[in-house]
Amino acid sequence: MSTFDRNNQTPYAVAGRYADAGIDEGLRSYMLGVYNYMTLGLAITGLFALGVANFAMDSSGQLTALGQALYLSPLKWVVMLAPLGMVLFLSFRIQSMSAATAQLTFWVYAAVMGVSLSSIFMVYTGGSIARVFFITAVSFGALSLFGYTTKKDLSAWGSFLFMGLIGIVLASLVNIFLESSALQFAISVIGVLVFAGLTAYDTQQIKEMYYAGDDSEVAAKKSIMGALRLYLDFINLFVMLLQLFGSNRE
Repeated sequence: MSTFDRNNQTPYAVAGRYADAGIDEGLRSYMLGVYNYMTLGLAITGLFALGVANFAMDSSGQLTALGQALYLSPLKWVVMLAPLGMVLFLSFRIQSMSAATAQLTFWVYAAVMGVSLSSIFMVYTGGSIARVFFITAVSFGALSLFGYTTKKDLSAWGSFLFMGLIGIVLASLVNIFLESSALQFAISVIGVLVFAGLTAYDTQQIKEMYYAGDDSEVAAKKSIMGALRLYLDFINLFVMLLQLFGSNRE
């Protein structure tokens, strides 16, 4: 009887291995799409930030008319708040968008974020920006790899990290008026810890969003939303590290 059972189970075991292999291949393809979207978004942001900064500042380091409009006039509030408005729009409306529209919106958002981040070139040296970007990329890669490969369930981190994120936002708003260097330092330190945790947490959550039965439209939108989450983790981690380790322009 035991021989009979083994012979009958063998085809199913082989079929199961093929099914698992198909799921693994689909998951890898899905995650690769997430990282590709995120990387291209970061590239667009970097190009726009550098391009706008070059037009906003002349060779002597003085602000041009464009720079004065972007960083000194009331337009600066639009530049600062536009990325927040766009990310909320994309997050709440993506379900009603086509994948192509969601992708285009993500590219536009990345460009707008680049315009907003161009001000870092007015504050920090190019060398320190490049150095901190490299540190961020290495740290992000390690943290995301941990989130992808760990067997530990990171879902318990969610509420703690969300509370930390809310605290950072509120403290940052308060510090706009206080302009306290001590509070800014505390925000940056806590921010690094929070966004480091979010990188691992979000990677695991994005991985668990994968479903082999999704059609191409749903899968593409999941990839874009996953890319948006990791993009935000990377950008915020970079900004917090830059505030801690960036060298100010003289």
